[in-house]
Amino acid sequence: MTAGAKRRGDELIARRRLSAEPERVWAALTSPASVAAFWGGSHATVPPDSVTLDLRPGGEFALDTRAPDGTTRRLRFVYVCVAAPHELVFDEPVTGLRTTMSLRPADGGTDLTVHQRRLPPELQTTQAADGLAAILDALAAHLA
Repeated sequence: MTAGAKRRGDELIARRRLSAEPERVWAALTSPASVAAFWGGSHATVPPDSVTLDLRPGGEFALDTRAPDGTTRRLRFVYVCVAAPHELVFDEPVTGLRTTMSLRPADGGTDLTVHQRRLPPELQTTQAADGLAAILDALAAHLA
């Protein structure tokens, strides 16, 4: 199974069934080494030493993504909600983009839904939807 992503105005929703239980998925989403292993999906790499996670409301989540041409971009978010092992919510402070990751137990695994709201215009694209789906597929491979 692969991830599916749908755009709806300034929202993007991606879903993926994962073969790991929610606690294991949560650990992957909240461990710097795991985030570095999957976050770039198929379109970028994440240097492990660039990932910082201050896992509390108001705490920072940041990482660098490196494109195949070597271009590096720093991503920075602020946690709004940390409810282990069911929900992570974080905002991108410059654009106001809000990402909600919901984990639900499902047939010996986890249904993961990523809902992004207030997408800036440059992320309201098929490429952005494909990129988010690729990240979820990379997470599935990392957990396998």
